[in-house]
Amino acid sequence: MTQKLSTRYMGLNLRSPIVVSACTLSEKVDNIARMEDAGAGAVVLFSLFEEQIRMEESLLDHVHESTSSTSAEGSNFFPDVEAYRLGSVEYLELIRHAKERVDIPIIASLNGVTPEGWINYASEMQAAGADGIELNIFFIPADIDMTGVEVEQRYLRIVNQVTSAVDIPVAMKINPYLSATGHVAKEMAQIGAKALVLFNRLYQPDYDIERLIVSGDLQLSEPNEIRLPLLWIAALYGRVDASLAATTGVQGGREVSKYLLAGADAVMTATALYKHGIDHLRTMTHELEAWMDRKQFSSVDAFRGILSQQNVPDTTAYERANYIRILERAKHYEDH
Repeated sequence: MTQKLSTRYMGLNLRSPIVVSACTLSEKVDNIARMEDAGAGAVVLFSLFEEQIRMEESLLDHVHESTSSTSAEGSNFFPDVEAYRLGSVEYLELIRHAKERVDIPIIASLNGVTPEGWINYASEMQAAGADGIELNIFFIPADIDMTGVEVEQRYLRIVNQVTSAVDIPVAMKINPYLSATGHVAKEMAQIGAKALVLFNRLYQPDYDIERLIVSGDLQLSEPNEIRLPLLWIAALYGRVDASLAATTGVQGGREVSKYLLAGADAVMTATALYKHGIDHLRTMTHELEAWMDRKQFSSVDAFRGILSQQNVPDTTAYERANYIRILERAKHYEDH
C-alpha cells in the first residue's frame, strides 16, 4: 500500500480512504484479516443493536412499546433473538481478537433509537480496544405530533452522552431526512462528534399482496444513489469541524474518487463486497490509484475537496443553477 493513499479520519491515521462499512462480513476475525490484506484502511464492525442489549437485559418488551424504528442492517423491524449471531459479550471478544490480529483501526458500531442507558455500552467497547465508535441512530418518528426539533434533539442528546462517556473518537451516522442537515451536522461536531457518516440507508418495508404481509427484503445500494451524499459532503466540506465519510453506492474506485473530490476523508463500502467478495477491495484500490496516476495526483490530500462547494458563497444558488442546466439539457433531448 503506497503512502499516497493515506488519509486521516476521525483523528485516526488510515493507510487508505477505503473503509469497510458496518456489515455481517465483519463477524469473523478471519474476514477482518482478509480485509486488511486486501487493502482496507479500517473496518467498521457490524452493528450491535440496542434491542439486542435490552433483550439480554430482559427489557425488549419495553423497547417494542416505546419506540418506533427499524435497523439499517436488518431485514425486519425487530429481529428475533435467533437472528442475532453474536451477543454483546461475544462482540467485545471480537473487538479484542481483531485488535490482536490486525493493525488497521477497528471501529465498533452501536445501533439504537432511544437516549437510554444502553449507550453506556460504548465505554465497554472502548475498554475492549476499539479505536473508535460509530453511532447509528436509526429512528423513524412515527408519532405525527413529534416535531423536527424534537427528532434532532434526540440525536444530539445521544451524541452528547456517548462522547461524554468515552475518550475514543465517535462518528455519527445520519440519515438524509433531517429538516436542516447542515445545521444538525454543525451542532453534532460542536458537542463532540469527530466524524459524520453520510448517509444511513433506510431499508423500507414492502408489501406481499398475495400473503398479505409486510416484507422487509434487503436491497443493496446502487451507484446511482451516490448523488445525494455527494451533494451534502460537498456542501459540508470545510464548514464543519468533523471528518466526513461517505457510505452509499460505492462499487469501485470511480465512486471513491468522486467522494474524495467532494471532500470525504473516508469512503465506506459493503455492498460491493457482498457482490464481489472481500478481495474486491484490491480492485477498488487499484482503480483509485490508476485514476490518481492519470490525473497526476501524488496524494489523496492533493485533490480532496477540490470539487466541493467550500468557496461558493451561495450554495443554494449553485445547486439551482445546476438544476436549471439539467432541465435545459432535458429540453434539448426532447427537441431531438
